[in-house]
Amino acid sequence: MNKVLMPGPDLSWLQLGNDHALYQLSVPQLIEEAVINGEGTLTSTGALAVDTGKFTGRSPKDRFIVLDDITRDAVWWGDINIRFSPSDFDILLRKVCQHLNQNKFYVRDAYACADKQYRTGIRVITETAYQNLFACNLFLRPEEGEFIDPEWTIIAAPDFQADPATDGTRQANFSILNFSRKIILIGGTGYTGEIKKAMFSVLNFILPEQRHTLSMHCSANVGAEGDTAIFFGLSGTGKTTLSADPERCLIGDDEHGWGEQSVFNFEGGCYAKCADLTPGKEPEIHAAVRFGAMLENINYFPGTREVDYSNIEKTENTRVAYPIHYINNAAGSSIAAVPKNIFFLTADAFGVLPPLSKLTRGQAMFHFISGYTAKVAGTEAGVNEPQVTFSACFGKAFLPLHPAKYAALLGEKMERHQVNVWLVNTGWSGGAYGEGQRMILSHTRALITAVLKGKLRAAKFTEHPVFGLLMPEACPGVPSEILNPRNTWADKNKYDLKTNELAKAFNENFGQFGDFATGEMWESIPKVVENAF
Repeated sequence: MNKVLMPGPDLSWLQLGNDHALYQLSVPQLIEEAVINGEGTLTSTGALAVDTGKFTGRSPKDRFIVLDDITRDAVWWGDINIRFSPSDFDILLRKVCQHLNQNKFYVRDAYACADKQYRTGIRVITETAYQNLFACNLFLRPEEGEFIDPEWTIIAAPDFQADPATDGTRQANFSILNFSRKIILIGGTGYTGEIKKAMFSVLNFILPEQRHTLSMHCSANVGAEGDTAIFFGLSGTGKTTLSADPERCLIGDDEHGWGEQSVFNFEGGCYAKCADLTPGKEPEIHAAVRFGAMLENINYFPGTREVDYSNIEKTENTRVAYPIHYINNAAGSSIAAVPKNIFFLTADAFGVLPPLSKLTRGQAMFHFISGYTAKVAGTEAGVNEPQVTFSACFGKAFLPLHPAKYAALLGEKMERHQVNVWLVNTGWSGGAYGEGQRMILSHTRALITAVLKGKLRAAKFTEHPVFGLLMPEACPGVPSEILNPRNTWADKNKYDLKTNELAKAFNENFGQFGDFATGEMWESIPKVVENAF
């Protein structure tokens, strides 16, 4: 048994033996452990490459929340937040800890939330070295000699298999949040995204409920003048690409809080998709794949240690995890002022929505709670034609509270700080998917740049007759004829029909939130009117 390289914490309350614990190992030590354990190999650039086993993505049907006095009346129970018995949790926790005691395991103290007012200490206990490296990269790292007082404990044991018949789980894998005991228990899966998103879910409960702080599934950057911009968007909408601006500093790429005086990163790293990664398309991410970074489920070119990013035989969800300082223009403190502009990104495969439109507060709340995009052929197994997709607050899978609470908090902060909110369509123009063309990236960038530099303050806007969105009539660097989407369709009647079809889908989805919606939100729903144009 290896010796503890630093004085270890007291783990007796978990019945874990300290003589099995390797505490706060350095990055080189963790990588060495992972290679010795057979968990991974080093790529030609020095990154650690691992396979996560059966699971190469999250398993949302196996995510549970313990039902107790804290959660009973507060959690938005349903197929996203599934109840779990406190007694079953206690029994399962003991079993997992007994399993860990059979071999060495890895312990790391870190924290979430870059703003010290919101800092949350975390102790991460993992069965594998690569999971601990992931935690080191993704959570915020203490300074040398800095003491972290852990408030939450995350335990991850991928080799432990639950017995659904006796343990209360759906199958052998699980991710369980216990707010009374402040423990996250993960087993049966080696996919590290479960660690990251479980803690994100915790913060999505704690911050709005206890700190009146909006937790957000978004990227954020800041300009030289201190102007913060936030980018919401589901997979495939361009959130990572558009927030990576060489003229602006990256605050973070995925999870943030909006407090009274700041926007702050929850994390200390990035967890980026890397399918088809090239230095031309994503130079910052490509350059970050070096020693200390960790790749998941990639393939090599035969006979080499050079990564073939185009090979997605294992999964389309190949990932790389690295500390945020691997990005050259990352904001050092991961904190900035409250936002001046917020962008909702959507890849509208129906070609209906404008490339850029300005939202009222009611519209912002409506589109936030809707969280619309569209899946297209090739993005997911079984998807052969465009599919409407709604994910509340652009992150439904991670919301313990009812989405209306996050939407109301957004509206309140938007009004207090006089924030502009914009809807950006990075999808199709001139027709739906298969007929029209994908928005040109340079045009989308020019629209966002115009907003950030204040070039649309004096612009004239036209109201969309169904969605009520305010569309600029002109923008520097963008052809005026594309700014109103109807103008780009050869068959205007076909556009009108497709517009009403999408509007009806929005309104049908909104029905589930109707009892909780404000008057402003109801006034902002699309007005489905035949021959409206």
